[in-house]
Amino acid sequence: MKQKKWIGAHVSAAGGVDNAPVNASHIGANAFALFTKNQRQWNARPLEDAVIESFKKRCAELGFSGNQILPHNSYLINPGHPEKEGREKSQKALLDEVQRCEQLGIPALNIHPGSHLRKISEEACLTRIAETINRVLEQTQGVSIVLENTAGQGSNLGYRFEHLSEIIRQVEDQSRVGICIDTCHGHAAGYDFCSEEAYGQTMKELEDTVGLEWLRGFHLNDAKSELGSRVDRHAPLGKGTMGVEPFRCIMKDPRLLEIPMILETPEPENWADEIVWLRSLEDGSDS
Repeated sequence: MKQKKWIGAHVSAAGGVDNAPVNASHIGANAFALFTKNQRQWNARPLEDAVIESFKKRCAELGFSGNQILPHNSYLINPGHPEKEGREKSQKALLDEVQRCEQLGIPALNIHPGSHLRKISEEACLTRIAETINRVLEQTQGVSIVLENTAGQGSNLGYRFEHLSEIIRQVEDQSRVGICIDTCHGHAAGYDFCSEEAYGQTMKELEDTVGLEWLRGFHLNDAKSELGSRVDRHAPLGKGTMGVEPFRCIMKDPRLLEIPMILETPEPENWADEIVWLRSLEDGSDS
């Protein structure tokens, strides 16, 4: 039997992280993302032992291995913060989130690289991001930090593949770092996925600049904004400026097995249908 790609969505963990695998199963997913704490708050209560055990039990019962789960960190965290206080606060919060992944048996955490806030150079900010990651990895084990490409809004870094490559270069334990490609962010940053030829060229640039061996996840989102706009606005699949072709190419790409592919589209009530549609692209039944 042909191996199926790991497709899911960033599901709710309201009421406890152990509800996330149940919510993922309800939409027909075989992968999922979640927040392991409230993403809008710096501090959160520690995970209770009963919740940790329930999460692991439900994942096992519903067929989710740790590798099929790619949590997202809080949007408050800025590993490249130009000021010491902000960077230390972000480092502490990132450490807490990695430790939560350790407790839950999840081997990776997806993060946005960071922002220079127009106070330091891009180069200095990239170094701060790597330094923050190094400090967190020194204090943890078994969990990789996965860098997500960004749309390049404001002063956010990670919108060029070169940014991701440079951060990885400066990470001391490169066995515990990877990348996640968000299709909407890439489109907004000027990377074209919108035809078979363009997709091939963009993936070749990713391979040449970073290396596909670092790829640990995909975020599948169409875009409301135009190519190269540097504006991050997600749209339902096939209904934005990107259209159908990027997702057909991704579903047909044999290099993208065994990495979580996560929907972050703006209509959660349609996630089950979007997963069915992606499966139709994967097996060719859409044609």
